[in-house]
Amino acid sequence: MSEAARRPGLIRRLFGGRKGHSELDPTRSDLVVVVSCFDDAEACSAALERGVASEPALAVDEQVVLRHHLVLPVDSVATAVSIAAQDHYALADVGEPTDGTVSLVLQRVQVLDALHCSQERSRMAGLAQRHDGTVLGWDALQPAAATE
Repeated sequence: MSEAARRPGLIRRLFGGRKGHSELDPTRSDLVVVVSCFDDAEACSAALERGVASEPALAVDEQVVLRHHLVLPVDSVATAVSIAAQDHYALADVGEPTDGTVSLVLQRVQVLDALHCSQERSRMAGLAQRHDGTVLGWDALQPAAATE
């Protein structure tokens, strides 16, 4: 069976079938974590498969709020956030500074698949490395109703 046959939304996504749909609002109160990965050794494909098989289940053809959790030096945060904003990331949360570093969460809305997840994970690792920081991991949220 072809990949397109197994994932009916794939053709729709590739050829613009999602146009006209409104973007997921990352401030919705009903968002729940549907998949997460805080292990550098775990592949995005494995994490997404785990997300589909768990409850609440990842709805693969629906948008998610993809969040990356980083730790950066306090004086690098503004620059890193500005660079991430070029790729439509927004600062979602900033922790209290500790020993000159601060934890933060960058997020954006997208449809998540293994390739794009891996690309974004790599992008965040590069961003953190260039600013003497680290990436703790990532997670994805969807509305509770979409996961049922």
